[in-house]
Amino acid sequence: METSDRSRRVLAALVREYIASGEPVPSALLAGDAGLGVSSATVRNILARLEAEGFVQQPHTSAGRIPTDKGYRFYVDLLLESKRSSRTAQVVEARLRRERPGALADAVLSQVSHVVSQASRHVGFALRPTHEAAVFDRVEFIPLSSARVLVVIVARGGHVIQKAIDIGEPLDAVELRQAANYLNAEFSGLPLYRAREAVLERMDEERLLYDALVARAMRLASSTFSDLPDVGTLYVDGAASLLGEDRGLTLGTMQALLQMIEEKQRLVRLLNEYMDGPGLTVVIGGEHPDPHLRSFSLVASTYVDGAGIGTIGVIGPTRMRYSRAIAVVDGAARAVSRVLRDPN
Repeated sequence: METSDRSRRVLAALVREYIASGEPVPSALLAGDAGLGVSSATVRNILARLEAEGFVQQPHTSAGRIPTDKGYRFYVDLLLESKRSSRTAQVVEARLRRERPGALADAVLSQVSHVVSQASRHVGFALRPTHEAAVFDRVEFIPLSSARVLVVIVARGGHVIQKAIDIGEPLDAVELRQAANYLNAEFSGLPLYRAREAVLERMDEERLLYDALVARAMRLASSTFSDLPDVGTLYVDGAASLLGEDRGLTLGTMQALLQMIEEKQRLVRLLNEYMDGPGLTVVIGGEHPDPHLRSFSLVASTYVDGAGIGTIGVIGPTRMRYSRAIAVVDGAARAVSRVLRDPN
């Protein structure tokens, strides 16, 4: 945002006021905002420039302005730059230890989804570390009998998944090694869920019918990537919050989100796509690739349980109280990391 500090303060004040009231914000109200120190004429000029730059819009010619998704993004980036207090993490940690002694992961995550929903007044969720998020490194096939094989999948970071499969045909160690070499060359580096999809796509290609080695490898891969254990347990709480305060949501947008929550695995897939590193992630309105979600914002953060990385967050309307949502999600993620790594 290549504007003055004065313009930044006016925009931040407008976003805060709109989030609180839900009404277009007039320039006179901003001019009287304590600490801005600017006249009504100056505010009008600043708002006209902000509108031209796409940070605000005027729903009616006689009305005040409301923030666009770009305006929300500016405001959220300011919040993310500021130092966050550790108090929320301490409060959530104390509550989790008090209400869920022993720190079993399922109990902790079920409770924390309720805590973040209650504190933010939005839909709260907690996702366990999953094989879906793991990145495929290599596979090994170890013969157990003439038609039964032990599959060893190694994900990046040394995580190992083992399963026994019936292959329906006798294969010797050389054929199994050839199949493993082919799969490792083709799919190493893909997330496990994407590797599974790629295998199914390859199996639909007619050229496989003319290559016995590739066809055999694909059949093994299909059995290998199907029914992996722990494909992502998602805990969701607070869907009724969408029916609470008026946040400008239509029935259609609420139904779209509720359907995604009901299906859960679509939400798991979405989270895996968004969370490309540790720490906080905020996705606002039109930043969602799915058009059905562009009336919503998502605030999420990663936690570590000692064996993998999971996600905690909230989903709510774009007119959410971002400062509160960010503080709650960030604090809850830090609290869960400590509780799961040190249950005592």
